[in-house]
Amino acid sequence: MTRIHLLGALEQTADVSSSVLVLANDADPLDHADAIAGASRVELQFPSFTDGRAYSQAYLIRRRLGFGGDLRATGEVLGDQLLQMERMGFSSAVLSDGVAMEDALRQLERFRAFYQGDVLREAPWRAKVSSEAEAEQVRCD
Repeated sequence: MTRIHLLGALEQTADVSSSVLVLANDADPLDHADAIAGASRVELQFPSFTDGRAYSQAYLIRRRLGFGGDLRATGEVLGDQLLQMERMGFSSAVLSDGVAMEDALRQLERFRAFYQGDVLREAPWRAKVSSEAEAEQVRCD
């Protein structure tokens, strides 16, 4: 699995792309579907760590709109938010000033598996049963 790419403020400034869409955190992504489809990167803003609307936007952009480009979290991005950002479909995040890269990377390793599905993975309990287990079920019925 590809992990979320973490950037500092200087890296963000140097990362210039011609087709970047910056979406306000109160915008409905479905209203901007054409612009999102034409972008190579969509930046979603976290104006404060208590404002989680960009999580919902990310989910809609990945799942409903099928966006395959870089989905970047900007604004007040803290280390303890990164795992949830990754699970909601963010592919990169610009760390807030004062957040150490080493600490942020350590946060991504805290949990190895999840019971719930997310944008990246189906829930483990929804995994297809192997053909051997299916054959056994048929024999038992």
